[in-house]
Amino acid sequence: MSLDIHLPVSAQPSVDTLVDLAQRAEELDYGHVWLPETWGRDAVTALTAMAQGTDEVGLGPSIWNVYSRSPALVGQTAATLQEVSDGRFRVGLGPSGPAVVEGWHGSDFDRPLRRTRESIEIIKAVLAGEQVNYDGDVFTLGGFRLRCDPPEDPPGVDAAGMGPKAVELAGRFADGWHATIFTPDGLRERLDDLRRGADLGDRNPEDVRTTLSLTCCALPDGERARDLARQHAAFYVGGMGTYYRDSLARQGYEECAHDIAAAWGSGDKERATELVSDELLDDLGAAGTPERAREELQKFRDVDGLDRVAVSFPRGADLDQVRETMDALAP
Repeated sequence: MSLDIHLPVSAQPSVDTLVDLAQRAEELDYGHVWLPETWGRDAVTALTAMAQGTDEVGLGPSIWNVYSRSPALVGQTAATLQEVSDGRFRVGLGPSGPAVVEGWHGSDFDRPLRRTRESIEIIKAVLAGEQVNYDGDVFTLGGFRLRCDPPEDPPGVDAAGMGPKAVELAGRFADGWHATIFTPDGLRERLDDLRRGADLGDRNPEDVRTTLSLTCCALPDGERARDLARQHAAFYVGGMGTYYRDSLARQGYEECAHDIAAAWGSGDKERATELVSDELLDDLGAAGTPERAREELQKFRDVDGLDRVAVSFPRGADLDQVRETMDALAP
């Protein structure tokens, strides 16, 4: 089991801060640094700076959404970042959700699974240096080919997903699956979907790399760490559209998920946070004193079929708290 880092993006002072965190992750022997792309800085520019500021750690976005860039452009960008990073790049992509795609990018959130599948197929063809003639339900391409040498070692193309069909798609077509907001039992259930997808694609499921982004906060003040993680969980379940709420409901927390979303939607964020019980908090992350956080982290590391845990951070954590957590949970 390898440990990665899933960097925070909210309110970071500068791109240099992200580079510093990537360098710290490399020094601490984390295997890969993932950079989300939501609001704020774009991942391509930041990952380029991170590639130039590090030597060994793997790099990639988690995730690029499949609506704001064409698959051909993603393929070109991935090839370039693989060159800039000397072969350390890996693609992470997925459909995101209506709140982001429609609200922020002004695109229709249409046929997310089909768009993700076709994007994966096109990106892989671009990275292989093939002439891409593609006639799909969403995309039609004719004659596109890289005019530079394709990567000697093409980067893997991973897909994010929470629902059964999305995870099955990752198992069938992608090189890896990115999971987020999962309990250990919920993760095991979705891993069955991944194996089914691999079977449908006549693939070995062990060849599909699985990564869980896990909210972690390890501080000497354990209660402060848990408060930050609790606020983070309430924000995602209550404030980030229906996908996280529905995913949590499928994992045995239906009433709790809907109560959190209702409180958040009515403007009572304090109540929404209070509704994140200690049981739910421990089922979704690793937060508390360093000793407790390491114990909670181990529950996820023990899940059969999970290859990597990406240590993520509560959105309210400051830089010192991020660094303390990275140090406390280092491999």
